[in-house]
Amino acid sequence: MVIDAIKNGIVIDHITAGKAMDLYQILGLDQLECTVAILKNVPSKKHGRKDIIKIDSVLDLDWDVLGYVDPNITVNIIRENQRVEKRKLKLPERLVDVIRCKNPRCITSVEQELQQVFLLADEQERTYRCLYCEAEAGK
Repeated sequence: MVIDAIKNGIVIDHITAGKAMDLYQILGLDQLECTVAILKNVPSKKHGRKDIIKIDSVLDLDWDVLGYVDPNITVNIIRENQRVEKRKLKLPERLVDVIRCKNPRCITSVEQELQQVFLLADEQERTYRCLYCEAEAGK
């Protein structure tokens, strides 16, 4: 299989095998007019198998969403056939409007204009708590 090189765009690498389609939906990549390639179950020395997404366009990604979905992701920014930036992601300390509080008594349930803010409570367990009511975010 041959996937052309990207002249200007983004390569999202080291995605946990099987999560590429989730990211595709969450990031709204189906709305793009450019070429998007999804490679699933690619052999990886580090992880055994991984997924990769190649986007043939430079766009502004939500780094917090990427880090929340899969903190092991590496993002490569390509310009003029050269990698100009490489970002290794991690779990974000703070998530804003990425997930919603499920507590019906939370202020965000009543005050719809309030941002949904969650803080990282436990990095090992990958748990987040609502800033307002401290309810744990659902997985």
